[in-house]
Amino acid sequence: MSTSQPESGNHGESVAAQAAAGTTVLITVTGPDRPGVTSVLLAALARNGVSLLDVEQVVIRGRLTLGVLVTCPGDPEGLQDELEDAMVTVGMQVDVEIGADSSTGAGLSTHAIVVLGSPVTARAFSVIARKLAEQDVNIDAIRGVADYPVTGLELTVTAPATESAETRLRTTLAEVAAKQNIDIAVERAGLARRAKRLIVFDVDSTLIQGEVIEMLAAHAGVEDEVRKVTEAAMRGELDFAESLRQRVATLAGLQESVIDEVAEAITLTPGARTTIRTLRRLGFRCGVVSGGFRQVIEPLAHELELDFVQANTLEVVGGRLTGKVIGEIVDRPGKAVALRRFAAEAGVPMEQTVAVGDGANDIDMLNAAGLGIAFNAKPALREIADAALSHPYLDAVLFILGVTRDEVEAADARDGLLRRVPLN
Repeated sequence: MSTSQPESGNHGESVAAQAAAGTTVLITVTGPDRPGVTSVLLAALARNGVSLLDVEQVVIRGRLTLGVLVTCPGDPEGLQDELEDAMVTVGMQVDVEIGADSSTGAGLSTHAIVVLGSPVTARAFSVIARKLAEQDVNIDAIRGVADYPVTGLELTVTAPATESAETRLRTTLAEVAAKQNIDIAVERAGLARRAKRLIVFDVDSTLIQGEVIEMLAAHAGVEDEVRKVTEAAMRGELDFAESLRQRVATLAGLQESVIDEVAEAITLTPGARTTIRTLRRLGFRCGVVSGGFRQVIEPLAHELELDFVQANTLEVVGGRLTGKVIGEIVDRPGKAVALRRFAAEAGVPMEQTVAVGDGANDIDMLNAAGLGIAFNAKPALREIADAALSHPYLDAVLFILGVTRDEVEAADARDGLLRRVPLN
């Protein structure tokens, strides 16, 4: 963790001014992570009256690397000898660079890049690093955000400050993701990334596995017919509203009790419960916007304690489905309208919203959101999304938002919910 920067003025000039007061020294300590290492190091530094300029620490699989940049008013050679003697008492190695560059930490990272894969190979990561270097993008820091159910790595980077550079970065990394069979999400770094406060999910094939209307159609013996229309609509080949009317018409005459049977048979996407539970802990307002049916979705929404629900309503007369829907159809434009309404009701600016979906009818909703995530999506949606996930675990959404697997599991452990399985 870097030390805090001044609220005003140029940080690089600030560091340089401090360095002028003495010799700049970079101390790097490595070895097994254990209590007391930092205490021993800082005690030795304190005895020499140094001033701290920057501190960074990382632990990977129990191995510690601790870097401290200081200015030394006295003899740096004497400091080096004392540090070596002190750190050997805690079994650590120390490297001291006298006259180190004091310009580190001169600016804030511009973007966060999340890489997800099963696995993330060294070859894939080397391609990413090379492509970043070719575009003059500097990797400022790398941390692991997940080791299960996918491997997740988060890079904070500094990119050239032009719109064309950002577009080129996103396009290039999207090509790398496709060729290397990994997922890569690029977001602006800083407060905007951490300010997301409302999320909405599509339901069919996103929050749940499968399509509800096909489950209903199976009871009517028209599953194949309905599936073909559904697939064409999700690819954007058919107007969604008209395709919905065609499919619902095939359900005419089904008993109302079938709706309850289908609702009870719904299977959540792996990671769905974890995702919503974690987001609620973070203060998110959570909802669903679906071209499916309210009678099926509302029991699930109640179980998950969702804040918003928008879906179509099947008409039922005399205990049987009529083959029609009641009211305005929730179609592609309607999903975006619902998201904006939810945000307005919650008092959340649109740039602080997230939308997750899988089909062409989610395009307007993802475009309207501050962050649009395509989940195992059709090509039409992947092309416009800010991030695209191709692994069947919804909790990967958390990693894109900067939440780590360790943080999720620590919170679940406190609540007695820890399970090392694909959570749903």
